[in-house]
Formats: sequence, structure tokens, C-alpha cells
Amino acid sequence: MSTVSAIDQQAGSLRSELLSEGPRVLGTHLLLELYDCNIAALNQADEIEEKLVAAAKQAGATVVTSTFHQFSPQGVSGVVVIAESHITIHTWPELGYAALDVFTCGSPSLPGKISQILIKAFQARSFLEKSIDRGISLPLESRKSDPQL
Repeated sequence: MSTVSAIDQQAGSLRSELLSEGPRVLGTHLLLELYDCNIAALNQADEIEEKLVAAAKQAGATVVTSTFHQFSPQGVSGVVVIAESHITIHTWPELGYAALDVFTCGSPSLPGKISQILIKAFQARSFLEKSIDRGISLPLESRKSDPQL
């Protein structure tokens, strides 16, 4: 048996075992919309990177790496990879707006901690959060499969 086939077989067995146990949340994905932010704070890639890395560390996450890009004439996109998963951002300084994703495995309170730190760091006057459980958490009747797969 090839290595790939053995890995596929092990993954299939593990997946079947997990599904038989019922719903299982593997992580929490928090979508964060920041409005009416400090405009200058949304257009400096290096400062945004510092804010996201600091938020991750302050909340207790383990930072693995990060990469950020400054767009011209304005805006920044970036990701901080954490051992628990990731934090991403895209900014629209001209609108005072930033869209962030905070996805973590493990402690379900970690995304909320990171979110609260970032709301303050970007001086958002208002925000919207939506938290989504990720994993094998859908009821069996709502799961759909693609017959083409």
C-alpha cells in the first residue's frame, strides 16, 4: 500500500470515528468588522502587523509568523499565523473600516480576547462581531455531499 493510500485510510477511519461521536467543534471563527477607526492606523503595514502580533501574544496565542502588504495608494492586507490558527486583516483607510478574521482552535474564549484588544488598538467607534463554530458540528441532516467527488 502506498503512503498516500495509508494516510487516506487513516484519515477516513478517524473521520468516521469523529462523526460517530456526534457534533464536534474544532475551532471558533470570529468575523470582526471595525467601523470609524483611526484612519492613520489603517494605512501603515508595519504598525498594523505590530498591533496584530501584540494582540495575539497578549491574548495568550503563540505567534508562528506574519506577512503584510501595503497597497498603493492605500490599504493593507496581512496575516498572522498562530499555532492555534490565524488572524487576518484587510483595511480601507479611506472608509475608516477594517475587516478581520480571527480563527482559533482550542480555547473558545481566545478569539474574543483578541477581538477586544484589536477594537481598542484601532480605536474603532463601532464594531460588529459574528462567531461561527467550525468543524464537525453540523447536524447530520444538514450535511450535503457532492456526488461528483
